[in-house]
Amino acid sequence: MSKKAILSLSGGLDSTSLLLFLLSMGYEVRAYSFDYGQKHKVELEKVKENIKLLQSYKLPVVHQIIDLKDCFSGSTSSLHSDSGVEIPEGHYQDISMMSTVVENRNIIFASIIYGKALAWSKSIGGESVEIHLGIHSGDHAVYPDTTVQSRLSAELCFRISNWGSEKVSYKALFEEKNKSGVLEVGLVSCKVLEIPWEEIFKNTHTCYNPDFEGKSCGRCGSCIERLEAFKEKGFTDPIKYQ
Repeated sequence: MSKKAILSLSGGLDSTSLLLFLLSMGYEVRAYSFDYGQKHKVELEKVKENIKLLQSYKLPVVHQIIDLKDCFSGSTSSLHSDSGVEIPEGHYQDISMMSTVVENRNIIFASIIYGKALAWSKSIGGESVEIHLGIHSGDHAVYPDTTVQSRLSAELCFRISNWGSEKVSYKALFEEKNKSGVLEVGLVSCKVLEIPWEEIFKNTHTCYNPDFEGKSCGRCGSCIERLEAFKEKGFTDPIKYQ
């Protein structure tokens, strides 16, 4: 009986590293991505390439993209196509990066994957299913729905609101890690899985403001944090920058 994990998979470095780790630890994974009306959907195309790649290595992962555009219509976030707000540049700590917060996004995502986990558990006779979130310490300063307090509160709400919730656990393995630590987990997991890390990470997308060819800007908070992580680990980022 394999371990079972549900994952919210954005297509970025964090959630991809988490997916690699879970597969390296022998989990069967169901991964979900969300089209919430974001300005750029490069990551949704990239994530499909990585899923095909991982499946070609006979790894137990399935994937679905869930359409949530109507749910987030009218968002004022600079990441959303409805807002008309320019995406800021600079480090995450800059006050301007608060414009990238999408209203209640991560709690909504977590609620959906919690429902998926409950349904999976019930469909297999009440076996345990683990929910894994790719949030890390660098997120907390800007995104209040990625804090430990937010996660614990959401978990309590989900647990008391559902029958069978004792079979679902809620984990955030990267919560105390920075971007460099998350990358290290992904690199080590590729080695365990015997997959060239360049193949995987060239299909990840982190940038908030790519060009029409999908090349990353190298100037937004996400790009800066990613580039710093690769530099700290002594590797060259395999994606293309403008």
